[in-house]
Amino acid sequence: MDAILSLLTDPAAWAALITLIAMEVVLGIDNLIFISILSNKLPEGQRQKARRLGITLALVMRLALLSTLAWLVHLTEPIFSLGESVGALDLTFSWRDLILIAGGLFLLWKATKEIHGAVDPKPADFLDKTGIVATNFGAVIFQIILIDMVFSIDSILTAVGMTDHLPIMVTAVIITVIVMLLAADPLANFINNNPSVVMLALGFLLMIGMILVADGFGVHIPKGYIYAAMAFSVGVEALNIIARNAKTKKESQAGH
Repeated sequence: MDAILSLLTDPAAWAALITLIAMEVVLGIDNLIFISILSNKLPEGQRQKARRLGITLALVMRLALLSTLAWLVHLTEPIFSLGESVGALDLTFSWRDLILIAGGLFLLWKATKEIHGAVDPKPADFLDKTGIVATNFGAVIFQIILIDMVFSIDSILTAVGMTDHLPIMVTAVIITVIVMLLAADPLANFINNNPSVVMLALGFLLMIGMILVADGFGVHIPKGYIYAAMAFSVGVEALNIIARNAKTKKESQAGH
């Protein structure tokens, strides 16, 4: 209790908390986009339930990882090597690297399949067979759990790198998940009501997948560049939506 009280009166602790919350919210956006796209494939009555369950599972995973910090730190220790580094590629891998690579490949596969389904009204047979489970609630939750695990590990390792105080990490994680819960329905509805935004979000997932794979191979791309590119793309798409709405309004007025 004394340790917590000392943190409450420590300006450095508050600064670390605010910084960590901001970082965790930004990292949580990636997770939320994936959950939104997957949940929108379900029947109307199951979408909100899937989103809330997915985000709750993300909270549980993050808190569980925080309770095993000693074990989590060992995830960054090398377990095998394929030889010397090749340029920027690090061929020595830890469990964290393998998890990031697997998660990145999963995102690349999922986003590519969704884009293929969006541009081709008659998907190939192999996509039909794998796409059958897309509207199954259990299958959607399973996919959300997989990607929750990847983003949770990335999130907690980021938190560990920013502060040594467990109460600050737990507080930041809980606040971040509350923000995700509040933003989940509006974001999912916005994506569902704007088809062009769906394609943009899938493009983000492709980019995030590539970044996770690159990170697993030791190629670290500054997060600032990534989110600046995403913000610019969102800004351009916002202008497109405004332009389309203005055109539709003008045409409806001309019709009267």
